[in-house]
Amino acid sequence: MKSLLLFLALGLTLSAAPETPKPTADNVSVKPKAKPVDPTMVEITDTPNLPRVLLIGDSISIGYTLPVRQLLQGKANVHRILTNGGPTKNIEPNLTKWLGTEHWDVIHFNFGLHDLKHLENDQRQVTPEEYEKNLRQLVSRLKTTGAKLIWANTTPVPEGKISPTRIPADVTLYNQVALKVMQENGVVVDDLNAAITPKLKEYQIPLNVHFTPEGYKFLAAEVAKSIAAQLPAR
Repeated sequence: MKSLLLFLALGLTLSAAPETPKPTADNVSVKPKAKPVDPTMVEITDTPNLPRVLLIGDSISIGYTLPVRQLLQGKANVHRILTNGGPTKNIEPNLTKWLGTEHWDVIHFNFGLHDLKHLENDQRQVTPEEYEKNLRQLVSRLKTTGAKLIWANTTPVPEGKISPTRIPADVTLYNQVALKVMQENGVVVDDLNAAITPKLKEYQIPLNVHFTPEGYKFLAAEVAKSIAAQLPAR
């Protein structure tokens, strides 16, 4: 009798035990997919005994970073700032971080497309006068690194309505301002504007300041050539 009662009690206990819930869409947390890492925004490891090059610039420079790195493989360690440089007003709060503490042999730099961008009040983000002042301060600071300096001028803005608003004629104006500063300071000029202008129909995205992958390869060839000419003899 006692055995029967013990058996019945054990049965009731087992039947009352809650079942382990099966995974459902409601009780399983789904981790969001990680965004792919942009290889242009990852610091590279130097190959010993090669010159060190730094690229500073906006999204146009981001576009040509990887092909420049490929073209100069075995000749230089090509780094870039790990961000979009934006307008020249970004220089003051960021330049020390961008330059770091390591030695640079060549610095290839550009600012312009963000400076001449028109804001909601239809005013340029950085006026030509401010642009000149900022560039002079930038060049003065870059000279202290002892690196060979190369300025890349601003590539063309297409005709037509683009967003954000940019005026094609402003490119000429801002490039003239920059050229004056660079010539007065003995900075080498990489005239990307002149190089790409005959190829715009082939390489520039319609109603956009950016370029196709082939367009960036074209720009990269110009950039790599200008850098190679300034690398120290091995």
